[in-house]
Amino acid sequence: MPAQIVRGQFGAHQFARRLGLARWQMRVGVEHGILPEPDLDGERWSADLAEECRARGDQVIARFGDDPPIGSARAAARLASRLGLDVERRDIEVLAAQGDLTVISTFRGHPVYLLRDLDRLNPDAVRSVVSARKGPLTDTVDAGGAATILTWPRKTFERIAAERDLATDRLGRYSLADVRALAADEILVRRVAEEKREAALKRTRRSETRMEDVVRGWMLRCTAYLDRDADQPPDIASLSRAIRGLTSVRAEITRQARTPS
Repeated sequence: MPAQIVRGQFGAHQFARRLGLARWQMRVGVEHGILPEPDLDGERWSADLAEECRARGDQVIARFGDDPPIGSARAAARLASRLGLDVERRDIEVLAAQGDLTVISTFRGHPVYLLRDLDRLNPDAVRSVVSARKGPLTDTVDAGGAATILTWPRKTFERIAAERDLATDRLGRYSLADVRALAADEILVRRVAEEKREAALKRTRRSETRMEDVVRGWMLRCTAYLDRDADQPPDIASLSRAIRGLTSVRAEITRQARTPS
């Protein structure tokens, strides 16, 4: 349902658009004091206040960027891939607790972090936190950790580890050096990327087929109603949802098909 617009007042969506911001940027801008709190009933901004702080949108973008913040799990995966370490969520929390990483906001009660802050982290600080957690296991990873570092599905890593006859220790863990060697193998990396692309395309095509089946089923029920073989017409809302979904899925198929391997 579209947000209600009251003349001379701005709800959160309208206020964000007026400042040229995404909703998350507006929310974080308010949290950090760059933008004012609503001055009307604690929910809406007056036209005067909106006009007064119109130029502050650029300040918000300069401070927080254009990429939405991410949670601890995705932050850990990003660092794992960048640094070749099996970083975990708890490591992100330790980095934040010791002041190396800023909690920029929260989402559903969980801390979130800016991509730019993650990318600027000192690699030595991250290694120190991971090493402290792992102790004597620092130079090894399990299959899940290896898959995280490589950004591969775990089954893909396990298959390739078997193909390459990668050694494991008594705990079934792999050498971190061996995992990094896989990441440095450009031919292998391209091969896995193509496998991932093809798998994603197959999943999306299955979604397309399901959406098409819904539309065809609706058309059959509509025909049955027109021919007086059914007493009630089919629900138009189900068709609308299926058409929207089909449009989105087909756009995604086009994007995936064009993505270079």
